[in-house]
Amino acid sequence: MAKTRVHDLAKEFGMTSKEMLGHLADMKIPAKSASSTLEDAYVSMIRKKMAPILEARAAEIEAAKQAEAEEKAKAEAEERARAEEERLEAEKRREAERAKEAEERARLEAERKRKEEERAEAERKRKEEEERNRVRDNAPKSVPSMTSLLDQIAQQEQILKAQREEQAAKKAEAAPSRSRRGNQHSAKSAPKDEGPATPEKAATARGRGKRKGHTEDDGEDRYSRMAKAAEEYNRERVLEEARASVEEASRESTGRRKKRKERRQKQAEQAAKEQAIEEAIANDQNVAEIGMVKVPTGSTVAELAELLDVPASDIVKRLFLLGSPLTMTQSMSDDLIELVADDLGREVKVMSKEEENSFTFYDDPSDLLPRAPVVTVMGHVDHGKTSLLDAIRHTGVASGEAGGITQAIGASQVKIGDRTITFIDTPGHETFTAMRARGAKVTDIVILIVAADDGVMPQTVESINHAKAAGVPIIVAVNKIDKPGANPDRVRQELTEYGIIPEEWGGQNMFVNISAKKKIGIDELLETVILQADVLELKANPNTFASGNVLEAKLDRGRGSVATVLVTRGTLHIGDSLVAGMAYGSVRAMLDPKGRPVTEAGPSDPVEILGLQSVPAAGDEFRVFTEAREARALAEQRALKARIEEQNRVKHVTLETLFSTMEDAEVKELNLVIKADVQGSIEALQDSLDKMDQSEVRINTIHSAVGAITETDVTLADASNAIIIGFGVRPDAKARSAAEHQGVEIRCYDVIYKALEDLDAARIGMLKPTEVEVSTGMALVLDTFKVPKVGIAAGVRVEEGEIAATNSVRLVRDGIVVYNGKIASLRHYKEDVKTLRSGLEGGIGLENFQDIKPGDQIEAYRIDEVARTE
Repeated sequence: MAKTRVHDLAKEFGMTSKEMLGHLADMKIPAKSASSTLEDAYVSMIRKKMAPILEARAAEIEAAKQAEAEEKAKAEAEERARAEEERLEAEKRREAERAKEAEERARLEAERKRKEEERAEAERKRKEEEERNRVRDNAPKSVPSMTSLLDQIAQQEQILKAQREEQAAKKAEAAPSRSRRGNQHSAKSAPKDEGPATPEKAATARGRGKRKGHTEDDGEDRYSRMAKAAEEYNRERVLEEARASVEEASRESTGRRKKRKERRQKQAEQAAKEQAIEEAIANDQNVAEIGMVKVPTGSTVAELAELLDVPASDIVKRLFLLGSPLTMTQSMSDDLIELVADDLGREVKVMSKEEENSFTFYDDPSDLLPRAPVVTVMGHVDHGKTSLLDAIRHTGVASGEAGGITQAIGASQVKIGDRTITFIDTPGHETFTAMRARGAKVTDIVILIVAADDGVMPQTVESINHAKAAGVPIIVAVNKIDKPGANPDRVRQELTEYGIIPEEWGGQNMFVNISAKKKIGIDELLETVILQADVLELKANPNTFASGNVLEAKLDRGRGSVATVLVTRGTLHIGDSLVAGMAYGSVRAMLDPKGRPVTEAGPSDPVEILGLQSVPAAGDEFRVFTEAREARALAEQRALKARIEEQNRVKHVTLETLFSTMEDAEVKELNLVIKADVQGSIEALQDSLDKMDQSEVRINTIHSAVGAITETDVTLADASNAIIIGFGVRPDAKARSAAEHQGVEIRCYDVIYKALEDLDAARIGMLKPTEVEVSTGMALVLDTFKVPKVGIAAGVRVEEGEIAATNSVRLVRDGIVVYNGKIASLRHYKEDVKTLRSGLEGGIGLENFQDIKPGDQIEAYRIDEVARTE
């Protein structure tokens, strides 16, 4: 028969072996130790006698459980009461804050009105002062008096000239008659015979004749000449004074004409300025930007000179004085553009490429009216974004989508009482990151939805970053609280690491626990959205031409170009001419989110419009123009500029395109930038390259150095149209991003002959299908620890991509590859996993390698067979 040991029996009754031995001693049953065996008869007797003890123990356990349940219920009741008190206190606090904000707004409005009145009074006084000090136009309209005076002076000069000529003629006639009379008189008065003439006698005779002639003939002429000279002197003096007076009067007249001309110019400038202000107000532009020249970023010297309407030599001279000499075709930095414009006394605004295609508007505060909030639902894939909107709209959107994942941006409106809320559902899958970014740019409030059973995921972090970049408030909806394992408090704790702190913890973000499928907490979430919208005081001007953003666009076979737009300002009507990016056209039809035709759409209204000539890009800004030709001209100008930029874009040479590029005679040489782990590798490669046949293409090494591939190397390769070759080194994150952006090819090798084979095959145009390395992820080593049967393993956090257990890996330390091999083990906490995604932490063990240090990088990659096309 089977026997029972003492310790088994004690375990059956839920007590220790020592307690069981004590009971056996009381019942006089022989048992020495816990391993002693008992007969079945003893076991039956023991069970019968110990039944009351077991019942008492069970009653004690039940009482303890009941007491514990009561205590737990009491604690829960106290917690609920405390939470209710806190909620009421928070509501009172928010009410007080709203009252305080309303009081502050009223005070600011009163202060603004007072300042406006003071400014208007000051403007009125200034105008009165200007009117008093204004130069009066008292100058005569014509100068006939001056003209007649000048004519009189000219006539007097002609009379004097004629008189002088007449006197000269009379003198010329009188001179011969006087000489004849003198000779006759001398002949009569001469003696008959006075002997021979002597010199003394001749002199005496001349003296007598001279004195006699002067006294008789010239006495009267001398006095008349003196009188005439005095009269001429007086006339000349009068004429000089008259001329001086005329000149002074002419100067005064010229000064008055100059002042009138300046005044007319000033009045014309003032009228032009007022007209420009009226045009700016009519176009809803900011009055402060009138006269400001908009200069595209990266403009050349010649382009800046054309925009400022100044000679290019002036700009070149100023650049030379600033120590930055540039030629006419070289681009200028934004700081240089502003410095040169300031030196020229011009006000400029440097426009980025995004700002060039955007519109700026100015609305008077008195024209602004309240508008509906635009809410964007963001979060990780399959966390319940569309299910939440389904619960709000009471529609079945989620069931009709591929795989339950939102595939395109959609917009809808819901009525909550007398309030309207516009919802935008952005895709949560990581492949739609750009679409999610566009959704955050047009929104007022972001609802970040996080699954309570899943927690914060990579796309959740991306959504937080997009919302923060857009500068919009975030309301967190913790979804799936009804599922087993849901822990909303863990979600709150994880979000604090990214700056999302609940209000009940002293933060700025409101949290709401919901269940989209069971419609739990939906009303509370909508109330929270309306409360946040009231705090933001959202307003827009509906009484002007419409503008907004394109949410999504497509080409429909039956309807043509179809664009989903969100109106952010003004009112859009049927027949309006608009431009969106490079697309233009007139609105032929408009449909609301439910597919019903509408004739107009105001601020915060999403509508689907038909009538554009082409398909705009999602995210483009649209604006309505009064004239269709203006919209068409702007769209064509943008399209032309885009084509020119595409043609001027530098197409870098790659090993695959080298042979075709050689055939087109665009390149006769191949430039290389070589980076390696040691100098010996560089020398060996350079020696092998020198020995290659360079008859078809010349291979130039423009730079070689030891160390990791950096962003500077990519910049050099971009400027030189070169290929980067790496041996035992890898590019850092910035270098990879720059290479992808600028189209520079980076080739990394472990042995020299593979590089030589690729270069030679590219040179002769015989590239064969080859193995291509595809980078899958990168992890950072945080710490190291020992693992049985593996050795030293690395505790890592995956920074980029995804690492699979089947991937090959490199261990990179300070840009140098120190290990290249396979993964021995891959774990997430204590569980073996197949992959580790970005943002997760885990452990990685490497095959036959133990020298792992904190700070190292583990790069995962796989080798794919790719057929080359050339």
